[in-house]
Amino acid sequence: MYDFTPKQLELQKKVRAFVKEYIDPIAKESDATGVLPLSVFKAWSEAGLACLVAPKRVGGPELDAVTCTMIMEELGYADLGVATAFGANNLCSYPVLLAGTPDQQKKHFRPLLTGNYGSFALTEPNAGSDAGAISTTARRDGDEYVINGIKCFITQGGVAATYVLFALTDKSKGSKGMSAFIVERDRPGLSTGKVEDKMGIHASNTVELILENVRVPASHLLGKEGDGMKLAMMSLDAGRLVVAAQAVGVAQRAMDECVEYAKKRMDNGKSLTDQQAVSFKIADMATAVEAGRLLVYHGAMLKAAHRSYSKNSAIAKLFCTDMAMQVARDAMEIMGTYGYTKDALIEKIWRDARILSIYEGTNQIQRIVIANAVLR
Repeated sequence: MYDFTPKQLELQKKVRAFVKEYIDPIAKESDATGVLPLSVFKAWSEAGLACLVAPKRVGGPELDAVTCTMIMEELGYADLGVATAFGANNLCSYPVLLAGTPDQQKKHFRPLLTGNYGSFALTEPNAGSDAGAISTTARRDGDEYVINGIKCFITQGGVAATYVLFALTDKSKGSKGMSAFIVERDRPGLSTGKVEDKMGIHASNTVELILENVRVPASHLLGKEGDGMKLAMMSLDAGRLVVAAQAVGVAQRAMDECVEYAKKRMDNGKSLTDQQAVSFKIADMATAVEAGRLLVYHGAMLKAAHRSYSKNSAIAKLFCTDMAMQVARDAMEIMGTYGYTKDALIEKIWRDARILSIYEGTNQIQRIVIANAVLR
């Protein structure tokens, strides 16, 4: 199901080498301080991986969905906070790939491919799962749009050079009046508000964005007025596969940490792995991880083949993110009190894993998507 090509395997080795050199040495400190050194992202950019989905015509690698999924699984295994930070450039690029003109694509991808972050700015204080409830507005004024509003929980929003931002161009139409814009960081009136102090994924920056009479040229509108909701939902379909892949990486790491501990931990003169209760639980963990991996790569292959994959993306996100949390929990229980301490990596993995079923659409939203697809 997920036999990789020689080229993909070579890239996997490259990513693993990158993780060992750049991410492993800083992961613990980044979790403690909430700071991901810019040098790490610069190195990722120099490796040609700053934006995996950037087209070749603008200098990007233009990797297919299966390859992107493979890379994000590796990053999820290494550190979910770093994976979330690096993944921001892909999520904010989907609307530009879907609706951007050649000039817009050059404008969007240029900063990303030269070592800067981009950000996907949709969520608001009163518009999370119900994305259509946004209140940020974009009013046409001659050859410009004037944007006002507040965005929250914006990944990499405090360090991004450019945003794909969603706002209402016609409030009377509700979600059908939503539009998408490219907005550069240096636009007057755009500022960062609260920096979120999160439970996990500390290496990823999460902030509030404040927009006060931010003016952008009309040429920054992606597609047509009213296309925003469609672009957001199509982008999240792709993003959910990425989150599911990260979840598989997280779950695999949790299981590996648990197995390594259980093999060394002695109880009454025997390894924990000699206890059937422990070995059976590990068998269940391994089965769940493998099932999740199959769901992820099946969805990725559908996307790569340009076939319908929205339902499969939601299924993969639902299953894999719940699975990652359960595997992390089971691993911590096997590791006992030690697993609950900050000396054990599983403590961080468990904290990080909790976000997976929340962002990119809660798992309740995934159930709505799946049910609608099955019952229509």
